[in-house]
Amino acid sequence: MIVLKAAQEKVLAALQSVAGIVERRHTLPILANVLLRKQGPSLELITSDLEIQIRTTAQLDGDEGDYATTVGAKKLGDILKSLPADQIVSLTAAQNKLTLQGGKSRFTLQTLPAEDFPLVQEAADFGPAFSVPQKTLKSLIGQVHFAMAVHDIRYYLNGILFVAEGNSLTLVATDGHRLALAQANLDVDMPKQEVILPRKTVLELQRLLKDEGKSKDGEEQMIEMRFAGNQAKFSFGGLEFVTKLVEGKFPDYNRVIPKNHKHHITLGRAALLASLQRAAILTSDKFKGVRLNFQPGLLGIASSNAEQEEAKEEIEIDYGGDSFEIGFNVSYLMDVLANMSQDMVTVSLQDANSSALITNPEFEGFKYVVMPMRI
Repeated sequence: MIVLKAAQEKVLAALQSVAGIVERRHTLPILANVLLRKQGPSLELITSDLEIQIRTTAQLDGDEGDYATTVGAKKLGDILKSLPADQIVSLTAAQNKLTLQGGKSRFTLQTLPAEDFPLVQEAADFGPAFSVPQKTLKSLIGQVHFAMAVHDIRYYLNGILFVAEGNSLTLVATDGHRLALAQANLDVDMPKQEVILPRKTVLELQRLLKDEGKSKDGEEQMIEMRFAGNQAKFSFGGLEFVTKLVEGKFPDYNRVIPKNHKHHITLGRAALLASLQRAAILTSDKFKGVRLNFQPGLLGIASSNAEQEEAKEEIEIDYGGDSFEIGFNVSYLMDVLANMSQDMVTVSLQDANSSALITNPEFEGFKYVVMPMRI
């Protein structure tokens, strides 16, 4: 049976849209596979890691009739990538194997039975659906994702807090040392929801969401969302994305954000980032500290390491307040500056022992808090 017959680029695009979550090493070997379910000319492709499931449907021709199997997602993708984009490829099923043909190339792949593929059990109690522009959600994720924790024992920090209420959508990420918050106001009225999306889900959404605003027919590209007690469901661009949520209580982010700092310095983002990158070269791997010395009209940046090497930078700034010095983990400052795109950045400070607040003078919805370190 011919499962599909279509141009390589069409088949590869459908496979790549679902294959990002596939783990190469898994306790269940079948989870390295993609489930192919054929109904007439439509082919459904489904992948899962037991916590996230992604499904898409593509019109990829082939024989009439229904058929289902699973095949290694990475091998299939690698083979397709090695063939020319405009080449017609076919996938034929016979005796527990799939044969992929393109031009004079032919590959025979092992399959595992479709009925053994563990589909995610979808929640029964999804709340009302609401849609936001893909571009907006991608932008919000881009502004906060770097502040998520990685493998933290406080599992609720290994993800992003997603708060929808009225017409405002807020995303918050923190690893306990720094916190990033991005907020957008939308044209839609959203039911109040507060959920924690897992780290892997966040990174996969960021990969799949489109940031160009409109589709070919001029329509704004939207993402529809629905939340249940322990699951979220996203539909966009022909994909259906179901994910488990992280259970737990996210820290009260409003208490973390400083309100009344007395010093506010606005300076060029690119120049500050470049100075910090140079200073970071002479920090040690374990101790990423830099010292920022604020004086009227001047910001001094200094770093040193155990070999008694040191780096010093100076930037002219518009500042007329008291002189003081404050230490930070240089990575936390570089992360935020590298993920902003505007020309200017505002740094608000109180004293050497209080958290700094970094904001974007052009966009009120962004706040980044970073704790100082003793150096």
